[in-house]
Amino acid sequence: MKHSRPGELRETSKAWLPALAGLTVICLATLPACVTAQQQPGESSMKPRSHYTESGFRNRYPHPIKGAGDFMKFLADWARQEVKTAEFPLADNDPDFLKANRAVPTLTWIGHATFLIQFDGLNILTDPHLTARASPVGFAGPKRFTEPGLPFEGLPPIDIVVISHNHYDHLDIDTVTRLVEMQPQSPPQFFVPLGLESWFHDLGIHSVTEMDWWQETDFRNDHGSARIGPLPVQHFSGRGIADRNDTLWAGWLLTIAGKKFFFAGDTGYSKDFADIHERHGDIDFALIPIGAYEPRSFMRPMHVDPEEAVQIFQDLHARQAVGMHWGTFRLTLEDMDEPPRRLATALEAAGIHAERFFVMQHGETRRLDFLSESSPD
Repeated sequence: MKHSRPGELRETSKAWLPALAGLTVICLATLPACVTAQQQPGESSMKPRSHYTESGFRNRYPHPIKGAGDFMKFLADWARQEVKTAEFPLADNDPDFLKANRAVPTLTWIGHATFLIQFDGLNILTDPHLTARASPVGFAGPKRFTEPGLPFEGLPPIDIVVISHNHYDHLDIDTVTRLVEMQPQSPPQFFVPLGLESWFHDLGIHSVTEMDWWQETDFRNDHGSARIGPLPVQHFSGRGIADRNDTLWAGWLLTIAGKKFFFAGDTGYSKDFADIHERHGDIDFALIPIGAYEPRSFMRPMHVDPEEAVQIFQDLHARQAVGMHWGTFRLTLEDMDEPPRRLATALEAAGIHAERFFVMQHGETRRLDFLSESSPD
């Protein structure tokens, strides 16, 4: 396969300074959500739900609370550790085919948690992010080391966008507004967790459906139909100092032509995935994060490592899965090329064939023909 440029794993000395500055801004804004996410539920007349407290939304299963000391140690380690980043080669793809395609089931990895799913006539994007930084500011913060696998002009008309939560690497204002500007007559329908609808309305975007965990709704247009609903995962939310856990976070289940797609978004490991299987049965295809996990002492409640990703795969009884949330931004302390290697080791230890839980090259398009086949007995 041809590549657009050579990949490079490299070490840098002072390149971390702008990224650390931006990371500090983001962490200072969102850390309180980590610290207070497991407060005991209070009473709220506004949102009388078991996962809502007077201090905001909470996870369903308690996890260790991290304090300011843990946060400062993480930042110190982040600055001190030898930076190993990677600019991965882009795979060749065929934007003209993708723009016209409404019949062939495909998956294209754009980068991080952003995928283009084409199935049964629908074009779907997950957590779209196609800009240079995952940050509230354009001059600092985690930068994109690998270019988007598809540029904006390479995207087909988008029918559905699912948003897992409002962190900057998953909800990007410039990407969202550009997607709507590209389709002024028929903008994508955005599906978001509780509390995020107003964020879109403030941008003048009204093609938004806001939902709570376990709710489901039907989507239908001239190209196809789907049943869509958010599911509980273990994470937190926040884009500023004063909005900790004001909005919900979620994974998403999309049922299209009888096939079940699960998009995990961003998550730590919890019993939620076994609960999802108990309620919804076997998953046909899962998109599961495998990166941004070190150090475990700090990241475990928020981000799964490859071994936990394999456990999620097993909990969901997934037929196949793809690993995501790696190789695009440097957010944590593991080398950027480590997650696929650890995933391979974890799959071998679990006796799972690598083709059942695979990783992709940035920009790669893979046909999902197995979804047209009957489920195995």
